[in-house]
Amino acid sequence: MLHELFSPSVQHWLDLVGIFVFAISGALLAVRKNFDVFGIAVLAEVTALGGGLFRDIVIGAVPPAAFNDLGYFVCPLLATALVFFLHPEVERTQNAVNVFDAAGLGLFCVTGTIKAYDYGLGLTSSAVLGLATAVGGGVLRDVLANEVPSLLRWDRDLYAVPAIVGATMVVLFIRFDVLNAGTSGVAVVTAFLLRIAALKYHWRAPRAWHRRSSTLEES
Repeated sequence: MLHELFSPSVQHWLDLVGIFVFAISGALLAVRKNFDVFGIAVLAEVTALGGGLFRDIVIGAVPPAAFNDLGYFVCPLLATALVFFLHPEVERTQNAVNVFDAAGLGLFCVTGTIKAYDYGLGLTSSAVLGLATAVGGGVLRDVLANEVPSLLRWDRDLYAVPAIVGATMVVLFIRFDVLNAGTSGVAVVTAFLLRIAALKYHWRAPRAWHRRSSTLEES
């Protein structure tokens, strides 16, 4: 189904763009944590490829795409080099990085859902793997950096919710047999715009009912 919606070359370049931007976010966190160059590269690779690797292993698409295409592995290394030498400049363009990160989130939640469905999973399971594709790398990044994953923290702008919305739209389009390049694009744009709006207006998920503590984190 993916090849029916996007040509292989378009799909490949879209994947590389998303991987590169996710890798930058991982490399920047490594710099903030004072990691050495190897640690920066590891965090970049894990952030960029972790979600897709998890999806491919679950659905049995082995060896995973990241091991079949050298570009998928090299792209995070390019991001590592960029951040290693130019991290102050990259930090100053954080708003632009956030925009591209939101675009990668929208793209991966959609393509991840479609690929899972192509491999025979049900609609709900496909949506879950679409979400995992989009946010899995970020979760692994935070765990390796010894941080509570951002999507679990109430003091972070919504991240998983836009991906959930995008993946849900895809399975609904499949259910009603209206999935095509146009409707899949609508799902990508919707997830992207929700993430951008969450960043701009600081939308956050509610905490437990009647919780009044102002503490940001508890050890």
